[in-house]
Amino acid sequence: MSLLDKAWNWNATDEEWRASYPCDKYVKGPQQVFMRAIGVEAPAEVLFRWVCQVKVAPYSYDMLDNWFHRSPRQLTPGAEKIETGQAFLVGPIVEFEQDQHITVVFDPPKKRGFPRFSLTYAVRPTRADSSRLVCKAVLTSRTRCDRFRWFWLAWGDLLMMRKQFLTLKRLAEKTAREMASAEIDGRR
Repeated sequence: MSLLDKAWNWNATDEEWRASYPCDKYVKGPQQVFMRAIGVEAPAEVLFRWVCQVKVAPYSYDMLDNWFHRSPRQLTPGAEKIETGQAFLVGPIVEFEQDQHITVVFDPPKKRGFPRFSLTYAVRPTRADSSRLVCKAVLTSRTRCDRFRWFWLAWGDLLMMRKQFLTLKRLAEKTAREMASAEIDGRR
């Protein structure tokens, strides 16, 4: 993989690239795609619960994208209640499937300078106690200017989403360990 390709793909497998995601249907015409993925040693439902937290905070570099407020390190009660139309990171939730995916569409007014894009945060179980978090972004790319903007955004997103994924991974794995420990203690 070349250095230029790294902006478009962080950790996603060939199989994840070939898979279809709900975000695919929200951008028509010329497009660019980037993907981010990470393996997590936690059940899919635990990881998905932490993905729901992105409604509350970005879980990336908080001083840059959360106005110096630390993203919560405990699950926020009610954040798991997902509905279409709710704000999620960059746009409203347009569809979701519990414990599987959340899809949003960013459709700014023309004057904001960015074209429409959609993204899906997908959680895929790999075993009973592990899963993968995959995010696919589909970006409208009709003009040279669009392609230039997305190229630079992809590099910035790589830094921010990598941090977000590593944070969500750490928190989901901690929650899974705590749940397993509580289950063992409950059996004693």
